[in-house]
Amino acid sequence: MKFSEILEKLGDAAAANSLSIKKEYDPEIRALAAVDEATSGTLSYIEGPKFSAMVGKTSASALILPQDETLQTQAQERDIAWITTPEPKLLFARVLKLFYQPWRPAPEIHPTAVIHSTAKIGSEVYIGPHVVIHQGVEIGNGACIHANVVIYPDARIGDRTTLHANCTIHERTLIGADCEIHSGAVIGAEGFGFVPTPTGWLKMEQSGYTVLEDGVVIGCNSAVDRPAVGETRIGRYTIIDNLVQIGHGCQIGAGCALAGQSGMAGGVKVGNRVILAGQVGIANQVKIGDGAIASAKAGIHNDVPPREIVSGTPAVPHKQYLKVSAILSRLPDIYQSLKQLQRQIGQK
Repeated sequence: MKFSEILEKLGDAAAANSLSIKKEYDPEIRALAAVDEATSGTLSYIEGPKFSAMVGKTSASALILPQDETLQTQAQERDIAWITTPEPKLLFARVLKLFYQPWRPAPEIHPTAVIHSTAKIGSEVYIGPHVVIHQGVEIGNGACIHANVVIYPDARIGDRTTLHANCTIHERTLIGADCEIHSGAVIGAEGFGFVPTPTGWLKMEQSGYTVLEDGVVIGCNSAVDRPAVGETRIGRYTIIDNLVQIGHGCQIGAGCALAGQSGMAGGVKVGNRVILAGQVGIANQVKIGDGAIASAKAGIHNDVPPREIVSGTPAVPHKQYLKVSAILSRLPDIYQSLKQLQRQIGQK
């Protein structure tokens, strides 16, 4: 479609971002691409200074640019159509929806699915091959349950929620509307609850609930455990990457983002809009304040205040971490200087 047609289809999304466009060029856009891989007929974007040099090199026919007059001039000089926005990546994500929609099967119940007679299935639901739905389960309208999913007794799945192939939903799990659980994820399995005894470990039964509020996304092979009592809860529109461990009794707020291989022990409380980068680990009962950020591989053993950025193991404020890292690289020289001073003192 023409570049101008794309902008028209964005409608309110374009207006909301205060976009402007240089209208001398209106190329045919056949596909989207990364700016360093773009070819004629593709649309790409420049997110920030890191890729700004690509404006002079890319073969893209159109670009989504930040509000930078220098980049706009470069694009115009190369006859590249462009549009500006404060958030180029956000607009590119919206354009992507015009070119690609994930596969979603038409509503049906596959004949190999095993569904208990007491289960309640909403309207316009897809249930794929070899799905197992136990007694007392409730499936909302428009839900999509792919092959080999197992849903344990009395679980609830909200409207329009998608369960991808081979994920497992355990008992006492309540999943809201518009959630997406990816393949291999296990929601509501028993938490790691064992009590030491003189002869070994006594298993503490996990009788609590696991609650996913509306719009939660859980990545492949992640686990969200249910507690002995009470609930494990994940707030609205929180996104969780692959291979993430959420321990029993954790409370995660709304709009959080947890990257791959991050994990938290039991009873952790995470505020709203918190970001955990890859391989972040959080110790038992720690509290993370609203808007806090933990950089990759941070090991968090103590509470983190709201909007704090922490790094390192054990985690410390990021500015302090940078100072320590700068000193660490100089340790060999500092050590040699110390030895020299010791020799001088010894000679005296």
